[in-house]
Amino acid sequence: MRAAILREFGQPPEIGEFDDPAPGDGQEVADVLAAGLNPVDILKASGHFYGGNPPLPSVVGTEGIARLGDGRNVYFDAPIAPYGSFAERTLIDPARTYDVPDGLDPALAVVLGIAGLAGWLAIDHRARMRAGETVLVLGAGGVVGQVAVQAAKLLGAGRVVAAARSQERLDRAVQQGADATVQIGAVDDLAEAFREAGGGGVDVVVDPVWGEPAVAAMAAMNVRGRLVQLGQSAGAEATVPSALVRGKTLDVLGMTIFAVPPEDKRAAYETMAEHANAGRLEVGVERIPLDGVAEAWKRQTSSPGVKLVVEP
Repeated sequence: MRAAILREFGQPPEIGEFDDPAPGDGQEVADVLAAGLNPVDILKASGHFYGGNPPLPSVVGTEGIARLGDGRNVYFDAPIAPYGSFAERTLIDPARTYDVPDGLDPALAVVLGIAGLAGWLAIDHRARMRAGETVLVLGAGGVVGQVAVQAAKLLGAGRVVAAARSQERLDRAVQQGADATVQIGAVDDLAEAFREAGGGGVDVVVDPVWGEPAVAAMAAMNVRGRLVQLGQSAGAEATVPSALVRGKTLDVLGMTIFAVPPEDKRAAYETMAEHANAGRLEVGVERIPLDGVAEAWKRQTSSPGVKLVVEP
């Protein structure tokens, strides 16, 4: 079968022929309909993955939508090595998959996985947002941020502020439900801009960027606000004054979806899939043929602003 194959750590995958999977007990070969490209895929291929390096050679890709032998479409994020999602077929444990509703585009269904769960669970599971609260989403132009903006509205936020560097992406955030926007890099006092956009302050911050924008967001937060930390696209370090955290009794909450209980992830995925199938949740998607994986691999390192979805 044709697949994107990792042959050497630190190098992009090559398109070629790979042995067809043979199922063992509790396993099933499934036809891949769509596969999502994620930063974690590039990290795994680097040879420095904290969860253990994949074997060589192996098929890249962590998540996808596949069709089982009984005709059901399912989401999977734990393909059985050396098989991954960037191939015509993969090997999975059906018990670890989530059902995809009939009629939901597989390309959108895969967006709801790693990236979608990060955006949704940051609001619902980690921040435990209460109805009527004001939410600030940093990095709102990215895929996680797009989901977080919509999740906040769907879960009952009183006001949602989207922040990003690109005006074009902020315009999209408004279409997705943001009540106000802040263009990072275009204002002199970022904390004051956040505070004003939030109508006086913010209660919850979804932060996939860290660095200076996160510190400014903390300065704009209300007493007992919660910042959910997801990533570091604006910088791996930030200098945060002690008094800022103490004075407002702020909570800075680290989050990774890999630490979320499986039953909570399943419930969140099913809820998002229901919203997406009804047209209430959307994310920018760019479809990539299998032959385009190498170029997509390069683009993923620079925050493309849409979900790159491989359709084998």
